[in-house]
Amino acid sequence: MPDLCAHLKEAGTHAPDTGGCAECNAAGVKPVALRACLTCGHVGCCDSTPGMHATKHFKETGHPVMRSAEPGQSWRWCYIDAQTAQ
Repeated sequence: MPDLCAHLKEAGTHAPDTGGCAECNAAGVKPVALRACLTCGHVGCCDSTPGMHATKHFKETGHPVMRSAEPGQSWRWCYIDAQTAQ
């Protein structure tokens, strides 16, 4: 297994905003799965949802690491290095 990238090693633990994906909620769309930004707590939907708001958040802010905001899941994902960690 490869070493963790610096972004995953240094990722914060910012608590996610509550209420789900704000962009999907505003559009009346049900997200497939939610992701939480570990830099600022923004919650966005995964790439299986048409809006792909978690990825859009990364592209707009450069915040590199998201984690699953789904119950029972704890994995994290680095957009820059395309690497995952538990």
